[in-house]
Amino acid sequence: MSLGSEEGQTRSSRGAAWIFACGEWLLMKSSYDCVVIGGGPAGSSAATIVAEGGFETLLIEREPMPRFHVGESLMPETFWALDRLGVNERLRANGWQVKKSVQFVTHKGTESAPFFFRQHDDRDCSDTWQVERSEFDKMLFDRASEVGADTFDQTRLIDVRFDEHGRARGVVVRDKEGLDHDIDCRVVIDGTGQQSFIANKLGLKEVDPHLKKAAIWTYFKDAVRGEGDNEGATIILNTEDKQAWFWFIPLSRGITSIGCVGDHAYLLKGRGTPEKVFQEELDRCLGLKPRLEGATQVGETRVAKEFSYMTSQSAGDGWVLVGDALGFIDPVYSSGVYFALEMGVRAGDAVVAGLSKNDLGGEQLGGWIPEFKEGVGWIRKLVHAFYSKEFSIGRFMKEHPEHHGNVTNLLIGRIFGSGAGAVFEDMDASIKRAKMESVES
Repeated sequence: MSLGSEEGQTRSSRGAAWIFACGEWLLMKSSYDCVVIGGGPAGSSAATIVAEGGFETLLIEREPMPRFHVGESLMPETFWALDRLGVNERLRANGWQVKKSVQFVTHKGTESAPFFFRQHDDRDCSDTWQVERSEFDKMLFDRASEVGADTFDQTRLIDVRFDEHGRARGVVVRDKEGLDHDIDCRVVIDGTGQQSFIANKLGLKEVDPHLKKAAIWTYFKDAVRGEGDNEGATIILNTEDKQAWFWFIPLSRGITSIGCVGDHAYLLKGRGTPEKVFQEELDRCLGLKPRLEGATQVGETRVAKEFSYMTSQSAGDGWVLVGDALGFIDPVYSSGVYFALEMGVRAGDAVVAGLSKNDLGGEQLGGWIPEFKEGVGWIRKLVHAFYSKEFSIGRFMKEHPEHHGNVTNLLIGRIFGSGAGAVFEDMDASIKRAKMESVES
């Protein structure tokens, strides 16, 4: 059986073909061990691991590389996946803004003490970066090519082919000239982002009803940043009524990414243009307005749906999901790229092991997923705490200074292993007390 197809273009090819992609003529074979769909951090990292394992790997991306993407802030724990991929030194040499801290600003404009990562763990892995995603993603895409993957941009997934037993057996892809290519493979890694090709076709997406958000964002030059080691901090700033919040992500070359996030209906229903809504919310953000007084907007205003979701099944016979194809969580803690890289590496290892022993069942390909989802659950719980209007990270730290290390661990991304959720019993109690006080007042 197959999962859907696009109508219109009927030209097709079953054999190997020369295709012009990534600026040169490349040979796309008719059969691979592994086909990876999507050239974002998840797909590119998975392709790198599988190709390094000695298996024939195809990686395709529907857009021309490099291409724009939001999500510029990394968590420090990306260090280990990037090290595994062999690109940490490239990040250091690229001149991207170093990120050493995270800071929160209340609806009243009161700034929390910064969470400096090195104060918690004084190692190189505690520093990370604020990246331009077009350049960052292209670096990872190129890395997959360097280690032996066949990489094609401007190549779109049309179909995933399944046999009568429900095992993925191949894909149909369309090159930029409109020619379809029918490719056999032993395993498909779906990194199609929020398009989530396989999950949507199989009805596996489970949207979190409490996290149906939207984002409006743009870029400014010469916004006021923090000082010293806090210069590259990601700053999370609440608006006066806590109906929305802003991210402040300092990039290189004096540019800062500024975005507003709120409930989808609140931001985008009946309030006028995104530019108008952005300005209205900015006027309500006491902590952000002074930072932009001398700044100049240098990018267009963009809008994205930010619905958080997970998939009820994330691997099956001959296929596995990675990145946003597996799940998406609210951007407040900048976990997106970290999760994508972690999934890519873990899935890549599972595929290499499965190909090596000729076991490409769902249990083998998805054996890493339960632990991963458990770790993600702690960040999801922290996200829900953030959206509780009574919650204040500053207040919680004053009540429980003993948890400073636990909270910093969560912000760093250390969520896999025992003790990751140690903070939440006291955090839940703190939120409950705050809610009771709010009712009484």
